[in-house]
Amino acid sequence: MIEVKDLCVDLGEFVLEDITLNIEEGEYFVILGPTGAGKTVLLESIAGLYPVKSGKIWLRGKEVTSVEPEKRKISIVYQDHVLFPHLSVKDNIVFGLRMNRATMDEQKNRLNWMAELLGISHLLHRQPDTLSGGERQKVALGRAIITLPELLLVDEPLSALDPETRESVQQELRQLHRALGITILHVTHDFEEAIALGNRIAVIGEGRLMQVGTPEEIFRHPNSEFVARFAMTRNIFLGKAERNPSGDTMFKVDGTDFIIAADTDGLHHASIRPEDILISSEPIHSSARNCFPGTITTVTDKGSTLYITVNIPPELSCLVTRHSFEEMELHEGKKVFLTFKASSIHLFD
Repeated sequence: MIEVKDLCVDLGEFVLEDITLNIEEGEYFVILGPTGAGKTVLLESIAGLYPVKSGKIWLRGKEVTSVEPEKRKISIVYQDHVLFPHLSVKDNIVFGLRMNRATMDEQKNRLNWMAELLGISHLLHRQPDTLSGGERQKVALGRAIITLPELLLVDEPLSALDPETRESVQQELRQLHRALGITILHVTHDFEEAIALGNRIAVIGEGRLMQVGTPEEIFRHPNSEFVARFAMTRNIFLGKAERNPSGDTMFKVDGTDFIIAADTDGLHHASIRPEDILISSEPIHSSARNCFPGTITTVTDKGSTLYITVNIPPELSCLVTRHSFEEMELHEGKKVFLTFKASSIHLFD
C-alpha cells in the first residue's frame, strides 16, 4: 500500500533521515514518538506537503514522491480539526465532494451514509463553534473520509480531548477502520493510544526510525533504551550476562544475580516491565525463579494504580492496584519481596 524508502527531508533546523517503511493495505499503522521527534514531518511528507531531499514514496505501487498533494488521494485530519467556521456541519463534511464536482444526489447519499456511520446526523444543521471537542473531531473525520481516500492520515487526533471523549473517539476510529477497511496512518505521542489502535507501530525519535513492530513486540521486546523508556518499561539496567556452574544464565546488576531465559554472555541492557513484578510481604513459592527481599523507597500514586519502587539493589519499580496497596499496607521503608519470571527479563544491546 505505502512504501517509503530511504526518505530524507531537510527543514534546516530539523532533518528526517533514512526512513524506510512498508505499510500494508487496510492496516492501522501508528507512528509513535515524543514531541519534536519528526512524526508530523513524516506524515506530511507522505501527504506531499514537504519537498523530499532524497528517497522515494510509493502509494499502491505508483511512485508519488513528486506528485502534487491533491493528486495523491490522501486525506489528513489534524488535532485542531481545522473546520470552516462559517460553514455548517453539513457543508463542512461535503466540502471535498463539492470541490470534486460531485452531483447533488451523490453529495446527499454520501452525507447520509457518513453521518449515520459516525452517529452525527443530529448535528448536520449546527455550526462548528457550537460543537464539543469530540463532535468537532467526528466532523473532521467525516469530511476526510467522505471523499473515499486511499489513505487516511490522522495527526494527534485525541491529544486535545478530555479522557472520556478521547476514549469515545478512539472507539470511533476503531469502528471506522473495521467498517471501511481503509488504510490509516496515525501519529501520536501516547503509548497507550498506540497500543490500543495500531496493528503495527513505528517508534521514531530525533528524526530517525528506532523500531517497527507489533504492539506486543514494541511493548515486550524493545530494541533500545530509547524505545524501552518510551514504552514505559521503567526498569532498565546495564549489566553482565554469564553462565553459572549449574548451567543457568545469570544477569549481574549492582551485586545482584538475576536468572534470565537467554543463552548469551557479556555486557547487555536489560528491561523488566513493572507489571511483571509481583510484590509480597512474604516470599512466594512459585515457578518464578527470581525472588528477592528489598525495601520500599518510593510510592508514586497514579489513582487506581500505584508504582512502588523497591531497593534490592538495584531499584525496581512494580505496579500494584490500589486494592493490593491498601490490603498489604505498603509504605516507604517497608520490607517486602519481589518475584518475577526469568522470561520477564528482556535483553537488548
